[in-house]
Order: sequence, then C-alpha cells, then structure tokens
Amino acid sequence: MKTLAELEAIRKRTFDEIGMRAHTDYTRVVVGMATCGIAAGAREVMNAFVSEIQKRDIADVNVSATGCVGVCRLEPIVDVIDKDGKKVTYVHMTPEKVAKVVLEHLANGKICLEYTLQEEE
Repeated sequence: MKTLAELEAIRKRTFDEIGMRAHTDYTRVVVGMATCGIAAGAREVMNAFVSEIQKRDIADVNVSATGCVGVCRLEPIVDVIDKDGKKVTYVHMTPEKVAKVVLEHLANGKICLEYTLQEEE
C-alpha cells in the first residue's frame, strides 16, 4: 500500500464484505466469553444454549463466542442476531434463563424482554 487511494480501496472492500455478512441464513447466538464473562458463568450459559438448541432440534441457529463485550457488570451477556441483522442483547444470563430464551425467542420468535439490556437499564 503506497497511496491514500489504495488505503481507501481496502477500506471500501472491507466494509462491503462486512455488509454482506449482516444478513445470513441463520440466527446467531454470540456469548461474551472474556474472563469477566467466564467468571460470571458464561461457559455454563454457552453450554446451555448448545444443549437446549440440540434438544429442541433447531437447525438454523449458530452459537459462538466473542471476547470482551465491555460491560462487565452485566455479564454473562448474550447477543441474539436474527437473519436480518436485528440484535437483541440479553444480560445476567443463566442456564435457566437460556431455556426460556431458546423456547420463546429462538423457537417462537418472541423476545424475552425481561432479560434484555433495555429492561436492565
């Protein structure tokens, strides 16, 4: 890279690739798994998501981990991102709450408002 124009071309190409990934054929469940999340129980929450999704035979959901979300006091934090890119953030998650989120939100499309970031604040 030698010019500002080359840098701008790389920037544009990267943003285009990111934009292409905003809409997928599946719902994403992203669990904050930094040290603060793990200390608050994120590993158990992630395992509960995988287990509940398998138990209910929901095929179009991908569960993954991410690093620091940046709000340690709300851990474990889980983002559910639907096929259209709409995100719902669940906070203070537990394996018990996961069962309800999987049944109501992932299986039936009804957001569990009482567990969301908006309700917390």
